[in-house]
Amino acid sequence: MTKVSFYVINSTSEQERQLFACRLAEKAWRQGHQVFIHTESAQQSALMDSILWEFRPESFVPHQQLEQDNEHPAPVLISHQMDPPRLMDVLINLSPEQPSFFSQFERLLEIIDDDPDIKSHGRTRYQFYRDRGYHIDSHNINLQTRG
Repeated sequence: MTKVSFYVINSTSEQERQLFACRLAEKAWRQGHQVFIHTESAQQSALMDSILWEFRPESFVPHQQLEQDNEHPAPVLISHQMDPPRLMDVLINLSPEQPSFFSQFERLLEIIDDDPDIKSHGRTRYQFYRDRGYHIDSHNINLQTRG
């Protein structure tokens, strides 16, 4: 059964939320996982693609938007409208709703910030997962104390 983790960050900045998603994707990829980042729009997919190139100068996370050439897909994929093309093990959800395919993943990472809409949608997803018996853990992340 999919293990669901909520990361609650103390920010209202969409950019901070996306940067945190990049850090999670990098960590998972470095641990050998295949990562799928599910976004809510083409604009957010393109932004995540761009941020993954730039978020840390010393870092390289092999990634691509799923809508691009998929002959040799990268270990980190980004999409707002397509299901993963293969079995992958970590899903990072940036969409307001739970993806219909989330249960095929070992891990689902939800990133919630202090924006009222993000919190409200996050609460709804939390209840959805809880009501269906998924194991859920939560992590409060204070971005100001991170080094």
